[in-house]
Amino acid sequence: MRLSKFSNHSNHLKACFILGSIVNFSQEPEVHFKYIQAACKTGQVKEVERICRESNCYEPERVKNFLKEAKLTDQLPLIIVCDRFDFVHDLVLYLFRNNLQKYIEIYVQKVNPARLPVVVGGLLDVDCSEDIIKQLMAVVRGTFIIFPTCQFNTDELVAEVEKRNRLKLLLPWLESRVLIDHVKNFDRAYEFAERCNEPAVWSLLAHAQLAQGSIKEAIDSYVKASDPSRFQAVSEAASNSGNWEDLVRYLQMARKKARETFIESELAFAYARTNRLSDLEEFISGPNHANITVVADRCFDQQLYEAAKILYSNVSNYSRLAITLVHLGEYQGSVDAARKANSTRTWKEVCFACVNHKEFRLAQMCGLHIVVHADELGDLINYYEQRGHFDELIQLLEAGLGLERAHMGMFTELAILYSKFKPEKMREHLELFWSRVNIPKVLRAAEQAHLWSELVFLYDKYEEYDNAILTMMSHPTEGWRENHFKDLITRVANVELYYKAIQFYLTYKPLLLNDLLTVLSPRLDHTRAVNFFIKAGHIALVKPYLRSVQQNNANNKSVNEALNDLLIEEEDYQASFMFYIYEALRQSIETHSNFDHIALAQQLERHELIEFRRLAALLFKGSNRWMQSIDLCKRDQLYSDAMQYAWDSRDPETAEELLRWFLSENLPDCFAACLYRCYDLLRPDVVLELAWRNGLIDMAMPFLIQTLRELTTKVDRLERSEQTRAAEEEKAEQAVNPLVMQYPNKPQKIKNQFLTEDSDF
Repeated sequence: MRLSKFSNHSNHLKACFILGSIVNFSQEPEVHFKYIQAACKTGQVKEVERICRESNCYEPERVKNFLKEAKLTDQLPLIIVCDRFDFVHDLVLYLFRNNLQKYIEIYVQKVNPARLPVVVGGLLDVDCSEDIIKQLMAVVRGTFIIFPTCQFNTDELVAEVEKRNRLKLLLPWLESRVLIDHVKNFDRAYEFAERCNEPAVWSLLAHAQLAQGSIKEAIDSYVKASDPSRFQAVSEAASNSGNWEDLVRYLQMARKKARETFIESELAFAYARTNRLSDLEEFISGPNHANITVVADRCFDQQLYEAAKILYSNVSNYSRLAITLVHLGEYQGSVDAARKANSTRTWKEVCFACVNHKEFRLAQMCGLHIVVHADELGDLINYYEQRGHFDELIQLLEAGLGLERAHMGMFTELAILYSKFKPEKMREHLELFWSRVNIPKVLRAAEQAHLWSELVFLYDKYEEYDNAILTMMSHPTEGWRENHFKDLITRVANVELYYKAIQFYLTYKPLLLNDLLTVLSPRLDHTRAVNFFIKAGHIALVKPYLRSVQQNNANNKSVNEALNDLLIEEEDYQASFMFYIYEALRQSIETHSNFDHIALAQQLERHELIEFRRLAALLFKGSNRWMQSIDLCKRDQLYSDAMQYAWDSRDPETAEELLRWFLSENLPDCFAACLYRCYDLLRPDVVLELAWRNGLIDMAMPFLIQTLRELTTKVDRLERSEQTRAAEEEKAEQAVNPLVMQYPNKPQKIKNQFLTEDSDF
């Protein structure tokens, strides 16, 4: 029921697909038949052929009749069915009546040569021409000579012919067989063939000569027989023996009989092998079935470049044409062909060939189409470098930089080539195209070429500032630039490089050291830096740096002490600038107090200059060592400073001690001045006693008068304060007891009044 639906279904493709999934597993004849039917309808002749050959389930008669009615373009399925199920006679009748004689030849030559007797009998039944039958027997005979397993039964053939009273037909064929197969005398066979002059006899002789290896004689016989049936065997044998001229004659004859692709392809190749290029051009310019591309490849492989050029031009295979022209030395033509092919592989082959022959202008034209492909760039560069053409390679890459498809690899490789062969051009290239190169790769090349300036430039652009600084310091002659160094040193991540940079400048550029320190100052450990210079013995070299640090309110102890020591030391060598040095030291001491005051004071108190000893007194005073400060002033007769420091101490004992010292040194003026300066610290009784004992009452009188005045003022102030306090206390008492204060003498009356009021109530 389902299969009948398939037969009525318009979509044979669907039916073929569905049946194809089950036909290999089904044993039903109907399924196999319907599948063959659907495959024929959809043009799947190969599938029909397969089922007819492999299946044992279909009905042979039914399938045979269907295939006859189907009228396929290829009769091989029908041939297979008839051969398998012994319908050979019907097959021959059908093929002959439908003008399909070539399939009869195919059947007896390729499918089943043993069926030749039946085929001949069938052809005789339909009154086929004797020439056709003789030719067919010659073909099958040749097949047997080349392939002995394809033999047919001669007795059956004789019986089939004898049944039809046509035995005379076999006479020449049988005679030639006797001479060839049994007598094996080819000379007599040749004479017999000439005498008979029948194509079938010549064919039998040609087959035997071919099997024996007599190629030229076999070809002559084939040409006389006009038999192209064994064209493949003849071509192979002639090619192996080198009989190309004879092969041309045979193939020309065969081409007239059969327009086979193999024949025409072999003819074209034979023209090439015999260098008959004009005939080759004429042949391929006309209608032909030759596989020109295959023939051209064969010519190329056998170095027949002129012929290959003609053939590749004919089929417009510009890729192979370009390579062929290279081998012919036609380099300009090869470039033009490569441009038409527009294939990277072709460009490479043409380019390399031009390089080998030093055609660098053409090689550059090809190379510009290669360098834009990053994957191919390395091979191109290696090819040039291995042959020493460095300048030409650089010119090629320089020309390629302007291309629209220029990529990073081109800029990178050009930079590497500059580093190897033209280092003077590398810096300019990097400044222009540093953003388009592979910096790590170029870095390695620059380092290998010892191009330190370029290496620093790349490290800067790659933001590896630490390596840039290290390179500058390792190779200062080429790599160091002052402004560049100062710009990069502030960006380094490793602070230790600061101190290496300081050592580097101290060694190579000591006069620029302060500029460097100024740049480094924001992130520099000043204590460590000062200790470094002190240890190196070059602290005087960085005096501007020390001043700069102080001015920036960096109250660093090491900096202050170093600068102070430096100023003290400078006084010994620059006496003419003593005043300025003193002022600088004083300013440093007063504005920046973070240093060891006692140590500096002890250092200065032994100084030969009084101004520095005065600073020592100031330092002792700042450290609350009042007596040491005052004693130092006494020793240097700095009486004003001594009085000031005594007053600053706010200690009466210290002031009175200084006053006594003035009297002991007979310094009445200083005594009077001290009374004035330390007025609020001195006790009047002590002053009066000292003045009276030393006869200085007159000098002490202003002090005494002022003291008495202050005492009187204080007493008056106290009295007024007491009166005010008493008044305030009285007001406070009145506020607490207001009734008592109002009726102090009438308490009984008030009481009686209260009682009366109570009684009234």
